[in-house]
Amino acid sequence: MLQLFFAVAFTAAPLALHVPRIRCLNLFVENIEQLLRQSSSASRRLRHLISRFFSTAFRTTRWVRKRQS
Repeated sequence: MLQLFFAVAFTAAPLALHVPRIRCLNLFVENIEQLLRQSSSASRRLRHLISRFFSTAFRTTRWVRKRQS
């Protein structure tokens, strides 16, 4: 059991180097929140454009199939 503990501890140690310090984490979270706020309006527009594209493509393929029949 002790060997398992040391194995887990030593494999997790390098991961601790990738975790930012707490004072840097606040700035990171603020930037992520700002990015999400800005991208929400753009993603709504993008979803609308994609849905329009697919509905037009669907209508076109349905029209082509009717003409071929």
